[in-house]
Amino acid sequence: MQPLTLTPLGRPLDWTWPIPGSKSLTNRALPLAALASGESRLRRVLHSIDTQAMRHCLQAWGVDIREAGEDLLVNGGRDRLRPSQRALEVENSGTTVRFLSAMAALVPGDTTLCGDADMAKRPIADLVNALGQLGIQVDCASGCPPLTVRGQARLRGHTRIPGNRSSQYLSALLIAGAADPEGISVSIEGSLVSAPYARMTLDMIQAFGGQVDEDPGQRYASRGPLRGANIAIEPDASAASYAFAAAVATGGRVRVEGLGRGSAQGDLAFVDILEAMGARVERAEDATTVIAGPKLRGVDVDMHHISDTVMTLAAIAPLAKGPTTIRNVANIRIKETDRLSATVSELRRLGQQVEHGEDWLRITPAPLRAASIECYRDHRMAMSFAVLGMAKPGLTISDPACVAKTYPAFWQHLAQCYRHHNQDASWAD
Repeated sequence: MQPLTLTPLGRPLDWTWPIPGSKSLTNRALPLAALASGESRLRRVLHSIDTQAMRHCLQAWGVDIREAGEDLLVNGGRDRLRPSQRALEVENSGTTVRFLSAMAALVPGDTTLCGDADMAKRPIADLVNALGQLGIQVDCASGCPPLTVRGQARLRGHTRIPGNRSSQYLSALLIAGAADPEGISVSIEGSLVSAPYARMTLDMIQAFGGQVDEDPGQRYASRGPLRGANIAIEPDASAASYAFAAAVATGGRVRVEGLGRGSAQGDLAFVDILEAMGARVERAEDATTVIAGPKLRGVDVDMHHISDTVMTLAAIAPLAKGPTTIRNVANIRIKETDRLSATVSELRRLGQQVEHGEDWLRITPAPLRAASIECYRDHRMAMSFAVLGMAKPGLTISDPACVAKTYPAFWQHLAQCYRHHNQDASWAD
């Protein structure tokens, strides 16, 4: 896909945005369904590069996964797990490599997990050390993938893990531990980043009949048995942040259905930030609507627990009156790219005044200049800055195809939005 130059929408947005299923929920439901006895039906799953990586790896272990329309049917049970004759290819999917590294302890024999060049830079040593405390040998010389797990067909006991780099390490242990009637317990050292994701994992384990215990931020435990379940996947709250940000960027209104007050996803709290910036938020049981206010104000926010939406906020900060400060987000440096440095670089490319430290950045709005945004092969860079392109001219997304990692239909949905507003979207044809 060639670089894509966006044109401003030219009028206030008024749109019900069709957000796809949650990647985080899909990639938790798939391994749990694989471990659960009996058949599971996963409804409204996300079909993307990240979720396909999870699905293909599980199938390589012998798990039966079939399509039934838009749903997936999974015939699971830990006794189905067999070593793969080849390395499991995880692309650049963090949830896949981390969740399956722990799950590989349940597979009798060796499992090698590898990914692309970016995956080879993503740390996993904390999880390797935690598995070692449980008696699982893992060969991982660099502290990043590739790695080989020497499975023992069980995972139980107590382990400790630092909480400040990624909650995915904790989720990986809890998912794998839920396959065993004795299960595991995990103590957290320091503060737990992105804590709502740990809660999401516990909820999903319970949906499959597993048992969980929790002393929030300190100690977590899970145990089985797991049984097949009928699971509906919510729309992706991280992806919805682009839709909600587009409402305030264009001075309009966006509704996302299926994502309401009872959502399991912490990233829906992004709308609280938009509210603090002057937007109005309507929260229903089964939908959320964001309506732009008369002006957009800069904010000072701690985004430690919703760090996947940092770039969404940073991309609309140039439209606000006054500076925006984003704090306590050191963990975004070990995502698909160093997202803090990448965001600073691209905002400066657009003429913005940006200060930053190890875990914060401060954006002082300045006149925007035309620029081609470097995406760093990171889907969230492309989608975040596309929102700014809906409001201001001269923005080109250098690598629009990278959105396929979590939201393959993003440009299609954006084109539908433009055509709904009687504006040309031939750039998406």
